[in-house]
Amino acid sequence: MKIQINATRMEFLKLRRRLSAAVRGHKLLKDKNEGLMREFLLLVKAHKEARQKVDAGLPNCMKMFVLARITSSSGIISAALEQSKGELGIKVSEKSILNVKAPVFDVSVTENNSYSLVDTTVDLDDAIIQLKEFFPHVVKVAELEQSIRLLAKEIEKTRRRVNALEYVLIPQLQESIKFIKTKLDEMERSNISRIMKIKEMLVSKTVV
Repeated sequence: MKIQINATRMEFLKLRRRLSAAVRGHKLLKDKNEGLMREFLLLVKAHKEARQKVDAGLPNCMKMFVLARITSSSGIISAALEQSKGELGIKVSEKSILNVKAPVFDVSVTENNSYSLVDTTVDLDDAIIQLKEFFPHVVKVAELEQSIRLLAKEIEKTRRRVNALEYVLIPQLQESIKFIKTKLDEMERSNISRIMKIKEMLVSKTVV
């Protein structure tokens, strides 16, 4: 879309101010986008490490319960799991990553190991403990995944704004400024030419 312009000096100065502001805004947005990309890569790395812990931890938990199943009856296991129920609390807060509100999940596990240790095996005890220790890692993965999604969305939005300035608005302003300058120069040359002609006419009349 072309910018509607009037070839006046006031419009020329106005467009120059707009161009200066657009150039500054473009630099700030590019800096922001680079900062977002750095934070994004850090989150991706942290997510990869957290996901690896979860991927490694889940089979271990299942393995522990399989061992417990071999050494204990299903009735004992069911009773122990029922009596060891705890509460998983998640407190949700936010942190700012370059003005992006990213979630923070604080996990608390309230244990209730009221089952009889006499009736259970060590394998079952270890399986229950490991399962409770495993939950915070799952929540951490969820936190990181949501933060990554939010940053990716902000990066895309910022990149579109950078491109709009770089490839649309700034070139349009530069073209309009160049057009007005050309017109003003033409008007100035025309005025000088008229003044010279008037001067010649006055000199001619004076000589006569």
